[in-house]
Amino acid sequence: MTLTPRYIPGQALPDKQGGGWSADTDQVTDASSITPPQVTSSPDHKISLTADVNAGMPLEIIASRYHPVSVSERDGHYTVELSDQQTIMDHDFELVWQPVPSAEPRAMAFAETIDGKPYHLLMVMPPNQDDVPPTQMPRETIFVVDTSGSMHGVSMAQAKRAVHLAINALKPGDLFNVIEFDSYTTALYPHSKLASASNVTNALNFVQKLQADGGTEMRPALKLALSTPAQESHLRQIVFITDGSVGYEDQMFSMIEQKLGSARLFTVGIGSAPNSLFMRKAAEAGRGSYTFISALHEVSEKMETLFRKLEHPQVTDINMAWPSGVVVDSYPATVPDLYLGEPVSVRVQATNAFRRGDIVHISGNSVAGAWAADLSLDAPTQSEGVGALWARARIGELTDQERRGGNAEELRSETLETALAHHLVSKYTSLIAVDKTPVRPASDPLSSEQVPNLMPYGQSTKAIFGFPATATSAPAMRIMGAAWLLAAFLFIVMLRTGRRRSRGRYL
Repeated sequence: MTLTPRYIPGQALPDKQGGGWSADTDQVTDASSITPPQVTSSPDHKISLTADVNAGMPLEIIASRYHPVSVSERDGHYTVELSDQQTIMDHDFELVWQPVPSAEPRAMAFAETIDGKPYHLLMVMPPNQDDVPPTQMPRETIFVVDTSGSMHGVSMAQAKRAVHLAINALKPGDLFNVIEFDSYTTALYPHSKLASASNVTNALNFVQKLQADGGTEMRPALKLALSTPAQESHLRQIVFITDGSVGYEDQMFSMIEQKLGSARLFTVGIGSAPNSLFMRKAAEAGRGSYTFISALHEVSEKMETLFRKLEHPQVTDINMAWPSGVVVDSYPATVPDLYLGEPVSVRVQATNAFRRGDIVHISGNSVAGAWAADLSLDAPTQSEGVGALWARARIGELTDQERRGGNAEELRSETLETALAHHLVSKYTSLIAVDKTPVRPASDPLSSEQVPNLMPYGQSTKAIFGFPATATSAPAMRIMGAAWLLAAFLFIVMLRTGRRRSRGRYL
């Protein structure tokens, strides 16, 4: 619905490409194009929304956490509408649903044919959460917490409560550490320590004192978490808590891919409008998952769900065997593990049509032993949007290949072809609205105007724009400034006292 203003580091470049509030810098060369004007209130930022949901199975719950909605159901399809069709766009919309419980993992398939090309969406749903045994392997959990200026207010309170709950959930045999970052990076311990009572108490006191201030220099913090030598006896899981408001996402993705090793990265998006693209892609690159926390009252629920997820991998080493003679282009290429409460989906385009009776065999290792399911590829009905889901996944993979140094011109051509065929926004394509009833005289000059962004709910312009955009010696400068103010105050007091004494002697 809206965007949290991004942190832009680096030295300003002489030329400016876009009309944003930031100059382009040597670290974020397109900064002026990704920093739209910000407004704190607006009568025009309103939205109406209707969603048609076909989950492929009966649902126990379907709801919106942050916006009132109306829900209707017909033949297993659900229609969801915003109750207020003029909703203010200051808070991301999240629609959640939960299937009717099942004791076993479930698999389902959706299909769509476009211009003779078959597309499929395959999903594997985890079992019901009740009575699922946790894994016995001890874990090393590193909490990386964003304490920059953009986290000021509600976001900081959410982050501190989330880490507090996470630390209290550690078991005595687990290892842990806490790393916080703003313009600088500070680690609680030089390396991970056992979750003893004294270490946990020390960590809780450390977290309680965290305050939002300064820039968002997340690279050194995440690099520190990824570079610390891992313990082979422990499963390393990095929990990264941030609003993700940075303008150098590509550099972060590359670092995660290069330094992740055997660890898993789980991102927690904090605030009413975190950088969802960065958070999801970072979790994908880190073979983990993304959790969105937008309200203080839901921190406990969502963090407990995340902890259960970390402790309960349900199906690992998932493999999909396609019918003989069929070549598929699927994303992600490597199917991730199935965690409790986290479905796995694979988007597929087949090079040729499937034959009647063809199936895809899905197998993996579950907590109860080997698990397998056969899915029929005969689609009795078409599911609109499946092709677009595959296309979006393909565009994401092409963008990643370009970031990794692939042939830019070839990848641009493939991205354009995919985006135009499926009418999608990409790095090289946009959606354009054409006014069919223009009233401007043909002789009048054209003008352009930037559409402002509505500041997200709970954000403070002072906290975000009141700090420098680059990493500086701001803390030291503030201390020095306070010292000069104190000296000036004392000087004024002494001067006034001297004048009173002189006036008294004169009288």
